[in-house]
Amino acid sequence: MKITLGWREWAALPDLGIVRIKAKIDTGARTSALHAFALDSFSENRERMVRFGVHPLQRRLRPQVFCTAKVVDERWVTDSGGHRERRLVITTRVCIGTMTWPIDLTLTDRDPMRFRLLIGRSAMRDRLLVDPDASYMAGNRRMTASIQK
Repeated sequence: MKITLGWREWAALPDLGIVRIKAKIDTGARTSALHAFALDSFSENRERMVRFGVHPLQRRLRPQVFCTAKVVDERWVTDSGGHRERRLVITTRVCIGTMTWPIDLTLTDRDPMRFRLLIGRSAMRDRLLVDPDASYMAGNRRMTASIQK
């Protein structure tokens, strides 16, 4: 069953320790992206890993959340301005409203962008419908109570 969301929603990324971040639900984007800075790629137990920081609040540099995740891919992404960039890709759970599911996220500097998290079509497939006239249909409350382990 698909749920309907607005074009912007509150989300959580529990595996990364991010309990609340505004997300743009963007049907024009194929891939999902998370604002990341200070990326540091390294190996651990023969797996490629990445450490990075996130500013979860729009237009603010505080708080900073530092995360570590397994790199599942590295791919070329073309942004809305037509610029191509090679990005690391991680898989993590996203929680919006009462739904929690895994998504692939590319890591990039979204500091100048209005939203630090972009949910693209690949993450929406078979789960979401978007009402472009609506916002925060999943609620405007703290996310931690609805996150499933």
